Amino acid sequence: MPGETTTKEQLIGAWQLISWQIHGDDTMPANEPFGPQPKGLLQYTTDGWMSAAVCSAQRPSHPAGISPRRMDPDVLVSSYRSYFHYAGRWRVEGDHVIHSVLLSLNPAIVGSEQVRHMAFTGPVSTPVSTLAARQTLTLTGIEALGQQQRRHVLLWQRASNPDLNPASKPEITME
Repeated sequence: MPGETTTKEQLIGAWQLISWQIHGDDTMPANEPFGPQPKGLLQYTTDGWMSAAVCSAQRPSHPAGISPRRMDPDVLVSSYRSYFHYAGRWRVEGDHVIHSVLLSLNPAIVGSEQVRHMAFTGPVSTPVSTLAARQTLTLTGIEALGQQQRRHVLLWQRASNPDLNPASKPEITME
């Protein structure tokens, strides 16, 4: 397809989450499942692998010195509810990216295909472009819940590359 290579090249690299909103019908306000400032990292590799991890900025930490396998179940439930991850293969079809889920924190989506409409804003760039940090990616997916549908809208910004921005590197001094 014309333009598909450009789209694939635009996806490759790392993206940081800016926001995640879930929209139901018009009578309900948008829901932010991990709050107004979630954290997340989305990665696409050149050989077709992807990984997406999202969590709450206020995610509780575990007690020090205790293995998660021995923690109180309530602590583990809190961890599960404040984090989401899946990984697998990816491909582009038109203006959609399809994630074929091979593993996930939620076992119910393993083996599924997560279809996301994609829209880029900002300068057209690839991971090696000096303008890449300004580019954003909006991924929109539809979730069916019985008779209802919810629309998930995730806004990502290309992760900055410290090698391209000397100001972002820590200064090293020798004494």
